[in-house]
Amino acid sequence: MEIKINSIETIGEAAREFIKHIGQHRVFAFYGTMGAGKTTFIKAICEQLGVTDVITSPTFAIVNEYSLPLTSAEGGVGALYHFDFYRIKKLEEVYDMGYEEYFYSGALCFIEWPELIEELLPADAVSVTITEQADGSRLVSF
Repeated sequence: MEIKINSIETIGEAAREFIKHIGQHRVFAFYGTMGAGKTTFIKAICEQLGVTDVITSPTFAIVNEYSLPLTSAEGGVGALYHFDFYRIKKLEEVYDMGYEEYFYSGALCFIEWPELIEELLPADAVSVTITEQADGSRLVSF
């Protein structure tokens, strides 16, 4: 599947389209070069999912947790975890943070710089690649 983001003004529409395809998947590994728009797109997805917290890059915290509003049939409020592994130097750091509790929690997990922890990703993690196009637009492939 591919979604084109023509401009920052249309990113919400692209995020809504992405959400339509989440299905039962819970772990999403976002690949892309520095400045490709990974954090910006994840922020747009969070906003479209109803996150009301201030959404920031977890570059220094490694993981940010956000509350997701769920219907009463879904059991109230859920969680979404946004990871940024750019600053990880050793896999031991990821073990120490208890990554398994996050990745296998059933909550949505959006991971930036997954190539640094690829061997720890669940087998069913969805690869999402964001590439900047010559015209400045972004192409989201998954």
